[in-house]
Amino acid sequence: MENDGNFSDISKHQCLRDDNRESISPEQMLAELRADNRELTRCLRLTHVACEKHNDVATASSIENWIDETERRTWFLSETVRDL
Repeated sequence: MENDGNFSDISKHQCLRDDNRESISPEQMLAELRADNRELTRCLRLTHVACEKHNDVATASSIENWIDETERRTWFLSETVRDL
């Protein structure tokens, strides 16, 4: 796969979609952040599987750390949204 390195190429391959709304309530923003973190965890897990398939232990290890961080953020955001 060739990568031309421009923004349009990045947008074709990004896991999370941009949200260009000009206004959003704080509650909506927190809910969106929670949903984005859940989706990021899903994408990271898929990437981890690909790393394992290709015996890329170093990248898989980094991704495990990112998954842990993302799951902690998701928990925090879930608790925050629940109390609103």
